[in-house]
Parts: sequence; C-alpha cells; structure tokens
Amino acid sequence: MTPMNEENKQATQEQPQAETAPAAEAAAPAQEKAEDAAPAEAKADKAEKPEKTEKEKKDWFGKKNRELESLKAKLEAAEAKNGELKDQLLRTAAEYDNYRKRTAREADQKFNDGVSHAVTQILSILDTLDRAAEAECADANYKKGVMMTLDTAARALDKLHITEIEALGQPFDPQFMNAVQQVPPADGQESGTVVQVFQKGYKIGDKIIRHAMVVVAE
Repeated sequence: MTPMNEENKQATQEQPQAETAPAAEAAAPAQEKAEDAAPAEAKADKAEKPEKTEKEKKDWFGKKNRELESLKAKLEAAEAKNGELKDQLLRTAAEYDNYRKRTAREADQKFNDGVSHAVTQILSILDTLDRAAEAECADANYKKGVMMTLDTAARALDKLHITEIEALGQPFDPQFMNAVQQVPPADGQESGTVVQVFQKGYKIGDKIIRHAMVVVAE
C-alpha cells in the first residue's frame, strides 16, 4: 500500500468536521424554536388556568343560586301549607264554637220547654191562691197561710228563672198581653194603658209561658 502523505491525512480529518457543521447549523434553529415554544406553552397554560378558575366560580355561584331558589320555593310552599292548615284550624275552631253555642241554646230551650210545661200545670193553683189572697176574710190565720203559700211559690218560680209579666200601669204590649176588655180612661190615664189585670202572665227568659189577661184604657 502507498502510504498517505500529510496532505491526504489532513483532508481526511477535515472532511467529517465539514459534514458535521451543516448538521449542527440545521439543528440550531429547531432547538431555538423548541425553546421559544416552551415559554409560549407555559404562558398558554397560565392563561387557561384563570379562565378555568373563573368558569368554576360561575358554575359554583350558579349552583348556589339554583339551590337558593329551590329553598325559597320550598319555603313558600311550606308557608302556603301552613296558611292552609291555619285557616283550617280557625274554621274548625269556629265550627266547634258555633256547635257549642248551638248545643247550649238547644239545651236551654229544652230545659225551658220542660219547665214551662210543668209550671203551666200549676198556674191554675196559683190563680186560685191569688183570688183567695184578694178576697175578704175574717180569719187572719187563714189569710196569713195563703200569703205564706204564695211567697213560697214565688221563691220557687224565681229559682226556675220564671218571672211575672209586669202589666198593671204599663202600655199595652200584645207580645206579652191579651186584652179582654177596653174601658174609658180615668182622669190622668193615657190611652192604651193597662188599668186592670184579670190573670197574671209569666215568662222564662224570652219564652212566654202565659200571656197576661188585661183591661186596657181606650
């Protein structure tokens, strides 16, 4: 073999270096681009994160608003139901109060009817005693006994809430009196005034047991 001279060796060594230089030069721009792209991507990530956080905030507030609206709707429904129950309770209380009052009135009415019927059966006895008390009598003890009997009867009637209808000297009232006769008025008497009572009248509360039989001035 022919030995290589110094010039050939130097050319052989410089050839690979010459081939490597263009490759390095070509790789340099790509590396620079990669280095430039990395900060850009980092900036993009940073830019995306605030947007994502803002969206999450909006979603969170939106969710809370929906929950609040739901609670408001439930509260309004509960208040409406409470109002209905309150009205129902008030109506029930009013109905019960009306029932209680009606029952009390009916009980009083039945009691008064029973008492009226019983008293009606003994009024004729009281009328006889009244006539005996008004009649002339020489026996003082007899007269005293009649008066005591009438007083006892009056107390018994009072306990039963039975009252005598006041008629003598009062204006004639057809609601409580029956006129059996009319007479000319005496001096100072007004027309329509009761001047005499033939038979006493009685009532219990507003219920008439018996009308008073009276004589009225014309």
